[in-house]
Amino acid sequence: MTEINTSETEKKVYQAEEIQKLLGIGRSRTYTFLEEVYEKQEPFRVIKIGKLFRVPKQSFDNCLDGFSEEG
Repeated sequence: MTEINTSETEKKVYQAEEIQKLLGIGRSRTYTFLEEVYEKQEPFRVIKIGKLFRVPKQSFDNCLDGFSEEG
């Protein structure tokens, strides 16, 4: 079996736990929020694989950058 090594800089998606930490919100609120965003696909993209959420890093980071420029 081949092991794939990816550094944080090469990472293409965030997991729900990482979104939780970045936003500083609770676990259940994170999953509720990601489900809502998944249904609308805005303000960023969300991919759902079974029960797992994956958030494309570039989409999420662009969203956060937009929020920081507004306020």
